Amino acid sequence: MNLSIFSLLVSTPFVIRSFINLRPLKHPHIWIGLYGGTVAIVLVLLAVKQQGYVYDIRYAPVILTYAYLGPVSGLITALFALSIRLLSSGNWLPAIGGWAFIMTVFTLLHAYFSRRRLAPFKRSLALSGAYVVLYLCTVATFRILVNKPLFHVQYLWFVLLGVLLGGVLIESHERLRRIMDERSDMEASLNASEYQYRLIAEHTSDLIMVLDPDRAIRYLSPSHAFVLGYPDLTQDCATLNRVINPEDAKMFNQTVGRILAHKTAQSMEIRFRHRDGHLIPFDSLCKPVVGKGGRIEHIVIISRDISERKKAEAFLLQSEKLSIVGELAAGIAHEIRNPLTTIKGFLHLYKLENPAMKYGDLLRDELERIEIITSELLSMAKPQAAAYTVANVRDVIEQTLEFLTPQTLLHNIAFIRDYRGEHFPVTCATNQLKQVFLNILKNAIESMPGGGDIRIGLRLEENGECLVSIEDQGCGIPEEHLQRLGQPFYSLKEKGTGLGLMISHKIIKQYHGRIAYRSKVGLGTRIDIWLPVGG
Repeated sequence: MNLSIFSLLVSTPFVIRSFINLRPLKHPHIWIGLYGGTVAIVLVLLAVKQQGYVYDIRYAPVILTYAYLGPVSGLITALFALSIRLLSSGNWLPAIGGWAFIMTVFTLLHAYFSRRRLAPFKRSLALSGAYVVLYLCTVATFRILVNKPLFHVQYLWFVLLGVLLGGVLIESHERLRRIMDERSDMEASLNASEYQYRLIAEHTSDLIMVLDPDRAIRYLSPSHAFVLGYPDLTQDCATLNRVINPEDAKMFNQTVGRILAHKTAQSMEIRFRHRDGHLIPFDSLCKPVVGKGGRIEHIVIISRDISERKKAEAFLLQSEKLSIVGELAAGIAHEIRNPLTTIKGFLHLYKLENPAMKYGDLLRDELERIEIITSELLSMAKPQAAAYTVANVRDVIEQTLEFLTPQTLLHNIAFIRDYRGEHFPVTCATNQLKQVFLNILKNAIESMPGGGDIRIGLRLEENGECLVSIEDQGCGIPEEHLQRLGQPFYSLKEKGTGLGLMISHKIIKQYHGRIAYRSKVGLGTRIDIWLPVGG
């Protein structure tokens, strides 16, 4: 009964605190000492009397308060226990003497344990051992029922059980409280983080999409409805087919496939269809979320509207095109003006003197060739809309080479062709692709002031791509500069702007192609361009 009541009284404050959120006590050591004293009184009232002596487990709360809260609470509990003991029975001398002896030793042990920073539960066990020794000393000193050792063993056993049981209850409740506090802190932290991420996701103009490995949509940010004009977007596979441009669907699936195969982030340029029908270009970054066992659990796709950037790039493209045309026109016009005047003059005189004109057709053909070159210059200078068609890359290269032939003659440069086939279909805007080759070949020509050969290779790869390689014998590029090629306003030329390669990079990326550089100083540069075969 003593152990049951004691267990109930030890657990009661913890149970109350678990249901009622009470304010912390101002002087917890005193209040808990008073409660421990009350528990000791109840235990004395339930005591067993034997030949004028009272046997109870009142020292169990005393030991626990000493171990967990120190001498203040322990002494208050012990005073209550001694007082009720003296009031309930006689034999005051051994009760007071034993009490004083035990309190002194407990206080000294607590000071020692504090320096060693012993855990409270271990303190209670150590104090219990000390209590056993002190109790036996008291029994021997005052000759208390020395002929009944079994009775003392039972008494000590129940006191130790009380301390052990009370310590286990306290530790269990404290451990549970710490777990609950940690859980509350974790929930508060998670709620705060969730609120922040939700705040960002719901108010950003970027499109955030989370896919499962089977391409099922797990999450769509509210910005999809705002940017694309669909208020009723649902999280299913049909949503993707609804918003992605059909021409970009294959490229999207290939990108997701590469992410699942290589577990690396991928970027792509994709067009989403607005509700009113027009296409919006987006620059999308796709990142895999790898879970346990290295398995990809989700794919996060963050897409940013690049419509304004596209307009700026188009403006830069046109500016660079006009700049290149102006430079080429100045060089060609200087060399062509005098021969053209001479040819026209002699053709006119010869026609007047000799109506038969043995070489008239030849001269006329040359003049028409010059007119074609002039027309090309004019067409390159005029802004034109990007009309996508299936063009033969070989024909585009040949047109570009024909356009650059006068400049190569001036610099003693020859084009060496290595075409592995006749037909290389690519879906593109012909003028844009011609602009890419024009920028690259013009750089190659300028890197060879002493003349030389420019090798142009063209072949189909096994993966369904068309490889265009342009290799010069120029001055070369230092390796540390290769990574920066294509950046805006970065150029190794004294008066260069760096916009030519930047525009070329953007056009190639727009066609879902790739570009790579290999160069050695003094030996030349090789540029490889991969374009997906279309048509």
